[in-house]
Amino acid sequence: MRILIANDDGYLAPGLAALVEACQGLGEIKVIAPEQNASGTSNSLSLHRPLSVHEGPNGFRFVNGTPVDCVHLALTTLLGDWRPDLVLSGINNGANMADDTIYSGTVAAATEGYLFGIPAIAFSQVERNWGHLDAAARAARGLVAQVLKRPLGEPFLLNVNIPNRPDADLLPWVVTRLGKRHANSGAHCQVNPRGEAMYWIGPPGEVREGGEGTDFHAVQNGAISVTPLQVDLTQHQRLSHWRVRLGGESQA
Repeated sequence: MRILIANDDGYLAPGLAALVEACQGLGEIKVIAPEQNASGTSNSLSLHRPLSVHEGPNGFRFVNGTPVDCVHLALTTLLGDWRPDLVLSGINNGANMADDTIYSGTVAAATEGYLFGIPAIAFSQVERNWGHLDAAARAARGLVAQVLKRPLGEPFLLNVNIPNRPDADLLPWVVTRLGKRHANSGAHCQVNPRGEAMYWIGPPGEVREGGEGTDFHAVQNGAISVTPLQVDLTQHQRLSHWRVRLGGESQA
């Protein structure tokens, strides 16, 4: 079993080290992660500047780019004929639920592996600051080990959110759908020493839909949320509507 591990918090992040350590013995592991924190970069690729790759004192290779840059370079160039059987991303410093998944670099790194036809899992802790990270790492290992009990088969993409609890590795896994948030709380304006306005993007909004079956509901009720994701953004149920609507307009 070959496992590629990336993240979005950077190659020195405690969550990455914990995930790598937790996966020891499950297969041959290679790590390629961003040089710096790249949270919120979503599925962006660095197309207008060159990228450099170095090896850190912890033995992890790092790229001066986005999480997707890391996985893309790994799969197209850096790993050569070494093709991973599984791509893991995380453990992220904070939740990636509901609309967060659109912006998340953690989820994006896993998605890039999925787009290359490789099963992938993104791991996040629900709260920030790495509380009970050791338990979250054990939970992540448990899920990976469970997945590996059967042939991986066709590619899949899982988004996993783990509560920050000392017994996280003992919590049940619940398969969920994404909930929904309210819009972001808004940007915060500051003035720099030259009198120019600067803006900070605000924190995620409050939960709008967190009922039973959602990722929010699972973690709030002491479970690990496991959400199968897909990449197809097509609104299939509206295809007929738009064919009729645009056809009618074209005949007017």
